[in-house]
Amino acid sequence: MLVSVERKVAIVLLLISILYLFLSFQLPAFPYAIVDADALPKGLGFLLAALSILLFILNPTEDRKKSDIKKDEVLMLLAVSGLIFVYILLFELLGFVIVTILFLLVTSRMLGYTKWKTLIAVSIGFTLVLYFSFNYLLQIYLPQGLLPF
Repeated sequence: MLVSVERKVAIVLLLISILYLFLSFQLPAFPYAIVDADALPKGLGFLLAALSILLFILNPTEDRKKSDIKKDEVLMLLAVSGLIFVYILLFELLGFVIVTILFLLVTSRMLGYTKWKTLIAVSIGFTLVLYFSFNYLLQIYLPQGLLPF
């Protein structure tokens, strides 16, 4: 029954979604909110559970041969995971703008994008649009870090 890697991953994801749902039901409710703060976590938990069940049932690669993952692809996944970890560690210290621009630059360059002018323009533009949208339009304050705004 658990012959494929996809089915094993589906079971692990289902267990993670159950734990996630348990924790999201522990969030406090606010009396005057139309949509409470726990709506998104609960929705994501149920979505993850449903998708993991679908992965277990459908199992699209059951008839195919075992796919080989190349060593350089594994190293790239580990490198991107490491960059995400560094991003999380530096998020509060340096602030959203600086860390996000650096993350987008380094990750895009590492993944093979070579046009520096476009890369810099998109990284800075996207980050600033997000920052000002969250801070001034939605009034959800992101860490400013070293920057004065």
